[in-house]
Amino acid sequence: MKRAEVEKELATMSVVQQCGLLELSRSTFYYQPVGENEYNLALMREIDEEFTRRPFYGVARMTARLRALGHGVNPKRVRRLMRVMGLEAIYPKPRLSANGPGHKVYPYLLKGVTVDRPDQAWAADITYVRLAQGFIYLVAILDWYSRYVVSWELSKTLDTSFCLEALGKALRVSKPEIFNSDQGVQFTSLDFTGRLQEAGIKVSMDGRGRVYDNIFVERLWRSVKYEEVYLHDYLTVLEARRGLTDYFVFYNEERPHEALGYRTPHEIYFGTRAILAPASEAMV
Repeated sequence: MKRAEVEKELATMSVVQQCGLLELSRSTFYYQPVGENEYNLALMREIDEEFTRRPFYGVARMTARLRALGHGVNPKRVRRLMRVMGLEAIYPKPRLSANGPGHKVYPYLLKGVTVDRPDQAWAADITYVRLAQGFIYLVAILDWYSRYVVSWELSKTLDTSFCLEALGKALRVSKPEIFNSDQGVQFTSLDFTGRLQEAGIKVSMDGRGRVYDNIFVERLWRSVKYEEVYLHDYLTVLEARRGLTDYFVFYNEERPHEALGYRTPHEIYFGTRAILAPASEAMV
């Protein structure tokens, strides 16, 4: 279908129909830029790029770096902005935020484990994505063995619902033996951990401030930021969704990974599953 024909057809569709076609909630469709002033948004862009390069920067180092760049900021402001962005430096430190009330923290199950097949372990994380006049959040669920992005979702708030949406999409693809995440309230919530346990999945959580517990997702975020987000100034959530949709297709199906012998995550994930399937069926 030609672009003009697509635009004509979209013009006749209701907002509900368009959102359904894009798998987008109406609240996201009507999204307005988050209420930070222009200077704070500029600071957040600087913080985002610095943190992507140096995820071990906490409030003190980030404040010093911003001052070196000519910003007259104090630690209180930097701390608030980093919290808004969901950023926490990856080194051992006092707890600056607590889990939700009544939320259980699960042990880290992947220490010393050799992950040698698809769906043995999945990992999830959330990152900040800047817009031209605001920001949103991105969650992704990654297969550790193949680096395949099983699902992802966007949200304007750091709530649990968009993580549950991503989990639901992922479980329609397959099911892991172990699901690993950080100790954020989204992943420690009873709704999220309960959904995993209902599916018979073991819940694993990073130790606080331990960079190597979820290293493959950290590497994914660097790729997403440098290869997609920083190259485009998304004006709207719809632009971000379209750009990220194209990027994740590229990442999964076209981008060769050195660690995978220059094969793609799609090749490794689906190719290895196809090889293992007969053996698994024979054991049933």
